[in-house]
Amino acid sequence: MKTIWEKLYRWVDERVDLADLVEFMGKKYVPIHRHSIWYYFGGVTLFLFLIQVVSGILLLMYYKGSEELAFESIQFIMSKVQFGWLIRSVHSWAANLFILAAVIHMFSVYFTRAYRKPREITWLTGMFMLFLGMGFGFSGYLLPWNELAFFATKVGTDIAGAVPIVGEPIMVLLRGGEDVTGATLSRMFGFHVAIFPGIFAVLLGIHLVLVQRQGMSEPIGHSESGRDLKTMPFFPNFLLRDLLLWLIVLNVLAVLAVLFPWELGVKADLFASAPAGIKPEWYFLFMFQSLKYIPAEVLYIEGEIVGILLFGLAFALWTMVPFLDRKSNLGQENKVVTYAGLFVVAFVIALTIFGWIA
Repeated sequence: MKTIWEKLYRWVDERVDLADLVEFMGKKYVPIHRHSIWYYFGGVTLFLFLIQVVSGILLLMYYKGSEELAFESIQFIMSKVQFGWLIRSVHSWAANLFILAAVIHMFSVYFTRAYRKPREITWLTGMFMLFLGMGFGFSGYLLPWNELAFFATKVGTDIAGAVPIVGEPIMVLLRGGEDVTGATLSRMFGFHVAIFPGIFAVLLGIHLVLVQRQGMSEPIGHSESGRDLKTMPFFPNFLLRDLLLWLIVLNVLAVLAVLFPWELGVKADLFASAPAGIKPEWYFLFMFQSLKYIPAEVLYIEGEIVGILLFGLAFALWTMVPFLDRKSNLGQENKVVTYAGLFVVAFVIALTIFGWIA
């Protein structure tokens, strides 16, 4: 006698043809080598994004995106809504872990040269999603409308406004005016819950389709090493391992959310002076700290502008690395790219630490 699950599977299969999907997944294999552990961070990043979506929707049911009610609505969520404090803490911690997992995933793809032909578009969509993820963090940081978020947003948009030619329009676009006001809060709210998620969903769909079509990349020289290539089936072997790691990440997230709940702080006052020690989120900290070390003037150009232009050039070169690293596209190791990547990792870690303890 057929079980209810078998009946349900057959009912769905008759309508959406699940058999072809199962057959496709059954034919997919994942290479096994000493770098295989890095394959899982893409799935972890996806899992944390899904947590962001679910927890964000729950918060959206009570949040009021206006200057008069934003702070009070967060207070209400944390004090009156059942488990509201936990959902907000999960959302905030998941946001930080999402960026961390995405950065680790990005560097692992870089050092294993998984961006080389034919995966250039996969790399580009991943980089654009990372930039959007940082945009999620920047726009969401202001939504509680507390003191630290208000002045950090002011500093961040001031830096964006320093970009030559396009800086002023960008700053006005982000702020919804000349200054950080309630209009800025409404603007950031729109970016955070509508514009950025819409763009991200499109990029994520393209990224996942490409990953499924192209499969997992093998490290350079691995297939030519003369040894038999070891693989594991994607379904169920790799998928079950991925789900196990998701469970571990969920436990870590729960521990952080419960033991270190996200604080709300003091409500923003547009006429108050900025408190000492204002800093951006940790993933912007290395850029913020770097700008401090640049002289006030460099060749008669304002130091802050020089720093912004250099960071813009660096991000552009990093994004275009699949088209610049011709050796890797030919299956050869490129030492210059490796050393450049190691320098970037050391630079980001060092400046982030200096910015944290400064």
